[in-house]
Amino acid sequence: MTETTYEHIVIDECGVPYIEGTTTKIIEVVLDKMAYGWSPEEIHLQHPYLSLGQICSALAYYYDHQEELDKDIDRRLENVENLRKKMGPSPVVKKLKEKGLL
Repeated sequence: MTETTYEHIVIDECGVPYIEGTTTKIIEVVLDKMAYGWSPEEIHLQHPYLSLGQICSALAYYYDHQEELDKDIDRRLENVENLRKKMGPSPVVKKLKEKGLL
């Protein structure tokens, strides 16, 4: 892990920023904010093992590196979509469609 100038933030050997002392990636905190519209206080309620200071540092890091992290988010979403296409519908979805429930 490499320390950064952001308190609570470290970067692993693959270049992924984490909250120091946790397994929480910065991108995970950002996605909580983006997907649910959560404030730092709500993120803290949902993830009580993270302090408000850690959460605010994660968000500050994101805003200062937004273009780079947004590209990472887009890449991850693209990978998920490719996997979905490759795997096809799940057996549960298939059964629900056959029964007219979807």
